Amino acid sequence: MNLLMLYRGPLSSCNYDCPYCPFAKRRDSPEQLRADRAALDRFVDWTVANPFGDKLSVLFTPWGEGLTRSWYRDALVRLSHQPHVERVAIQTNLAGRLGWVAEADASRLALWATYHPGQTTRERFLRACATLDGHGIRHSVGMVGLPEHLDEARAMRAALPAGTYLWINAADGHGYTADEETQWTDIDPLFGYSVRPHASAGHECWAGETAVSVNGDGLVRRCHFLPEPLGNLYDGSFRAALKPRACPATSCDCHIGYVHLKRLGLHEVFAGGVAERIPANLPTWGTPHQSIRSAAHL
Repeated sequence: MNLLMLYRGPLSSCNYDCPYCPFAKRRDSPEQLRADRAALDRFVDWTVANPFGDKLSVLFTPWGEGLTRSWYRDALVRLSHQPHVERVAIQTNLAGRLGWVAEADASRLALWATYHPGQTTRERFLRACATLDGHGIRHSVGMVGLPEHLDEARAMRAALPAGTYLWINAADGHGYTADEETQWTDIDPLFGYSVRPHASAGHECWAGETAVSVNGDGLVRRCHFLPEPLGNLYDGSFRAALKPRACPATSCDCHIGYVHLKRLGLHEVFAGGVAERIPANLPTWGTPHQSIRSAAHL
């Protein structure tokens, strides 16, 4: 089996204070950090042991910023050298030092990076991206589609290499007029998938079949957004529950969820880059992806 695991441990602290994030500038206690490290070490040990002999991909989706913690950097390096790990990636703001990537296998490591205007400068963020490029590390760059960040998003798109995908997430609670959607689509031709929720009830999803969510205690669920457990990673009880099934939720509005909705065909759009959010064929800026118009009605 090829299995994608989205891991989220107890970590919920971040060095940024973005106004749209509930975990901004939150601090974990030393006890919480020790618990997070122990949980991550256990998960990495299980992944290295690979008791079921699967091909694995791992995406770390911490509530906070993981790369400021040495154990996340160590985990990424260690997993990148495992022959059965096809990809290991993490969502990050790229604020930390990146010299550690030189120790990783660049063919397996990838970063899902988000640029937050007001928290760092465009120049500093671009230097971090250049460091990744220099080490041959695959990465996507993203921003939240807030109206006040439109000009900055255009500037970022112009400054990034043509081979770096810049994605835009629709801002929570913000509606977009047709003109606004067009402006953001000029930057990210795949923005149409993010701009409105996708009906999901009764539709089959790869989540729970070839993709799962794993908590720090090993609880396995179909995805981050469905509470029902499939079993536990460490006793192997989740394995028998992996199968095709319909989604019970009314809708799905987060990329790490709807990317697995089978009817959207996004595993083909992001083939080889589902974990790090990189399309198989980079879209041309200013030209909407052919699926966007139909996606608007899904």
